[in-house]
Amino acid sequence: MAICPCSSRCLALIFLTTLSFSVCLAEIHSSELRSDGQPIIPLDVFGFTHNGRLELHVSQISLSNSDPDLDLSKIGFFLCTRDSWLHVIQQLGEGEITCALKSKVVKTVYSFDGLQGNTSFDTVCQMTDADQFTLVFANCLQKVKVSMNVRSAMYNLEDKNGRRDYLSAGKTVLPRVYFLFALIYLGLAAIWVRVLHKKRLTVFRIHFFMLAVVLLKAVNLLCEAEDKSYIKRTGSAHGWDVLFYIFSFLKGISLFTLIVLIGTGWSFLKPYLQDKEKTVLMIVIPLQVVANIAQIVIDETGPYGHDWFTWKQVFLLVDILCCCAVLFPIVWSIKNLREAARTDGKAAVNLMKLTLFRHYYVVFICYIYFTRVVVYALETITSYRYLWTSTVAGELATLAFFVYTGYKFKPEAHNPYFVIDDDEEEAAAEQLKLEDEFEL
Repeated sequence: MAICPCSSRCLALIFLTTLSFSVCLAEIHSSELRSDGQPIIPLDVFGFTHNGRLELHVSQISLSNSDPDLDLSKIGFFLCTRDSWLHVIQQLGEGEITCALKSKVVKTVYSFDGLQGNTSFDTVCQMTDADQFTLVFANCLQKVKVSMNVRSAMYNLEDKNGRRDYLSAGKTVLPRVYFLFALIYLGLAAIWVRVLHKKRLTVFRIHFFMLAVVLLKAVNLLCEAEDKSYIKRTGSAHGWDVLFYIFSFLKGISLFTLIVLIGTGWSFLKPYLQDKEKTVLMIVIPLQVVANIAQIVIDETGPYGHDWFTWKQVFLLVDILCCCAVLFPIVWSIKNLREAARTDGKAAVNLMKLTLFRHYYVVFICYIYFTRVVVYALETITSYRYLWTSTVAGELATLAFFVYTGYKFKPEAHNPYFVIDDDEEEAAAEQLKLEDEFEL
């Protein structure tokens, strides 16, 4: 039985959503399908150059229906771009074809009518069209469920020496990008150590925590650089992905914890945390654990997994909750400083602190918006050949946020911040009276 036209729009939505969330696994990829009746299963996404290859090995093939009259040409694998898939959906809707494998705009890799009683096959597909392709398994027989083991390897051959490059065409420079940023963060750590040593009399515990966060970020980038480098050369991470996940987890928890502590003014404004501030930390840390678990599942299962969309939604939801949670301490500090400015007679000092926290609140909002929205938009609209630009944009935004945080909250020679004369105190008091209440 063919796929009915009325379901073609649903298939289009599922497939295009998968393409949008695709992580470009771009490595030797293995998966298992067990009694799966899905009509369309995207398996992998890769950006090919004019000298690309797809190696496909499928074994232990079994069908739920052993009827010899089945049209097995309606079950198989094909490659398609996003534009060609939209054309396929149009053809299905207009009744020109009854199965995606029959379309002339897709590149058929293998159809099951070539099995001839075998339960496995190997095939190599040469790619001469430079574009981003998705490897898709299609089953146009609605009552037939398929079980099999699939192993796919997509790579490009380098022009000079014919060496295999298992990273997608738009991500082949990522090892160098991550390594460069790791060196930059190590440089920042060295600068920060010098600052702490130079102003050691006014250093607080929060400043050492900042150093730890920068070092964790540098190590995380080094692990990611090695992870991508091994995938580029061999198609496998060789254990570097485990280190990457570990340090990514530590970096994520420490960064959000640092933002919460800065927002509360811990260490440099007060030596303790209030109960509500501790509650925020107790919320953020478990959420980061869940976010990292979701990220691992997303990376390791790929878009073909049954629970992939669920874990993707969990990750996005948890990430948003973490970002919102860390805003509360900053807002509380702003309100406390406004109240203190009216009562303790130190208007100028409190105005400086208030301005600092206001600016930090705005910068953090901009950082979250850029890294969660703008970077994703860049990844979605940018040509597959320049996917690395979204990674560079995200890392530059993170670097700018780290530098801003360190500069604004660095150890000061005078605490709090500056020595204020009477004229400045009066001017600050007048400004506080004239200002409207700061609202979100």
